[in-house]
Amino acid sequence: MKPFAVFAISVMLAPAVFAQHLALDLNPEASQVKMTLKTTHEIVKGTFHVQSGSVEFNQDGAKMQGAIVVAAGSGKTGNDSRDKKMDNDVLKVKQYATVSFAPKTYAGILAPSGDSSIEVTGIFTLLGTPHEITVPVQMHLVGSDATARAHFVVPYVQWGLKNPSFLFWKADKDVAIDLNLVGTISR
Repeated sequence: MKPFAVFAISVMLAPAVFAQHLALDLNPEASQVKMTLKTTHEIVKGTFHVQSGSVEFNQDGAKMQGAIVVAAGSGKTGNDSRDKKMDNDVLKVKQYATVSFAPKTYAGILAPSGDSSIEVTGIFTLLGTPHEITVPVQMHLVGSDATARAHFVVPYVQWGLKNPSFLFWKADKDVAIDLNLVGTISR
């Protein structure tokens, strides 16, 4: 009777054990990073290409690992000369080809299906320099499909990037980032 009880308990608990670990593999073609920079004469909007990404959630302890990598030179704002200045002077893409975010922990409850609101803390690496940041993330899980949306502000000048202001055209010292990440979840 004891072996059967142990077997029955392990079968009942197995889904809970397996549900404690989730892996999100991003689809770079369906994912997007948008940026918004306010200036004295206009609001500059642009997009960047997600190069790769995978994130693992360990729900036992709310730990995370992995990385989301963005191609620094993929930024497009609709103005070729501005994009060239952004690549060469601000992001220094010849020296730093990527911008990345490596999540470490999260706060909140990650629902097994449907919507979840969590706060992710991790390392945002820009110009090769790591910066800790906490980002509010809206997750949506349906079967193996997953989306994550986040809006946060990067104090790029404080973090050592050149402000693109010149003469009478002044840019804010912070840039707003909107992430729309699409991928698949494995449990």
